[in-house]
Amino acid sequence: MEIGAFTFADVAVGPGVDAAQRIPALLEEIALADEVGLDVFGLGEHHRPGFGTPAPAVILAAAAARTNRIRLTSAVTVLSSDDPVRLFEQFTALDLASRGRAEIMAGRGALLDSFRLFGHDLGDYDALFEEKLDLLLALRAQDRVTWSGRFRPPLVDEPIVPRPVQRPLPVWLAVGGSPASVVRAGRLGLPFALGILGGQAPQFTPLIDVHRRALEHYGHEPQPVAVTLHGFVADTSQAAADIYYPADAEVLNRIFAERGIPPTNRADFTAKTGLTGAYAVGSPQAVVEKILYQHELFGHDRVLLQLGIGSVPHRELMRAIELLGTKVAPSVRAETTRLTGSPATSP
Repeated sequence: MEIGAFTFADVAVGPGVDAAQRIPALLEEIALADEVGLDVFGLGEHHRPGFGTPAPAVILAAAAARTNRIRLTSAVTVLSSDDPVRLFEQFTALDLASRGRAEIMAGRGALLDSFRLFGHDLGDYDALFEEKLDLLLALRAQDRVTWSGRFRPPLVDEPIVPRPVQRPLPVWLAVGGSPASVVRAGRLGLPFALGILGGQAPQFTPLIDVHRRALEHYGHEPQPVAVTLHGFVADTSQAAADIYYPADAEVLNRIFAERGIPPTNRADFTAKTGLTGAYAVGSPQAVVEKILYQHELFGHDRVLLQLGIGSVPHRELMRAIELLGTKVAPSVRAETTRLTGSPATSP
């Protein structure tokens, strides 16, 4: 199984933290993740106060120069409000700079600021994503592209150069729980990443089964499945909860307030972090047990933990990455390899 981390590079939450401090610290975190043997590091895209990654490909390219083996992915790219041609060019550049370690994780986006910022109508939410995903997949499949759609000018035998190192450039479909989106991933023969933000783990098993059945129905080979979780590792479970929960609640309650949702509390967090809950927060052994429990349910190939959130200090993040790479990942890989007979592979 592949083990990694992702973040939205939260800023302006903790005292004295701004983008000028957070982004250099983030590059140190990605470099450490590479050094301790994590498989993947992802950067999410947000266009609002409180987050420092409106342009993940740029920061990932800077990280490529400081790393050697870790895969570098968006987590996610809000494809509905992006231009697929420019996006493909950016991640081709990242793939070339990293010598074949770039990935795109494409999604529709949970926060919709980019639609306003880039002048898109929310009434076209689904149609935009469907069309732009179609174009993105055409760009990665063909050296010269002829294509037409509703939302941008057509392409007529356009050369798409340069080409990435990886043929094809990996594209994952990010899903927040919509069965239709899971079926889309299966219909297109794409790996998919399931974002688990709340609830109990067993309730997500049917979605993963839908993906596997859809792949088979449409005549595709099996594809990897990733699970993304809120998570944190510290030397003890109490320390992990004390560090992570206040920062997590601060961010979530800010978003909840915008939507008129009651704030989260300590009891909610306890439910989230139990064995069947949505969070993987605790000591290395506790996090290993959570990941293995979910692997027993899902049989997935990759897990990414959202370690960096809110006002979690850089020093504590570095320790969490160290523990994830040196304690959690080796134990999880050894056990999943023993159970399956072979390690998981990337798309």
